[in-house]
Amino acid sequence: MAGALRLPESYCDPIMFRISIIDTPAQRKLVVEGKLSDPWLNELRGTWRNAGRELEGRKLVIDLNSLTSISREGEDAIFDLMKEGAKFSCAGILTRHVLKRLARRCQCEPVSEKEEVENVKR
Repeated sequence: MAGALRLPESYCDPIMFRISIIDTPAQRKLVVEGKLSDPWLNELRGTWRNAGRELEGRKLVIDLNSLTSISREGEDAIFDLMKEGAKFSCAGILTRHVLKRLARRCQCEPVSEKEEVENVKR
């Protein structure tokens, strides 16, 4: 087609969902990217449970800074993980609002104090 706009490959192949694990001496961080929705919810739950093994005194934090969207089912998965003791890190206003709302419902603390201080500075 003459004159058609060709988008860069990064726009044509967006991240649907990815979890990366970053280990440091103080913590293990699960970096969640993309869309938190079915069919990826069981992947998040399973990765969190497996990552909790062999922590050797480190904290386990789920980093939601790179989420592009959270479905209703994704919110339910976050809520379930909160009830199981998961801690979260985020910087976006909407994601922070969702986490705080779910934490009130769960009556638990969604973000570790250190992560909270770091995120406020961003």
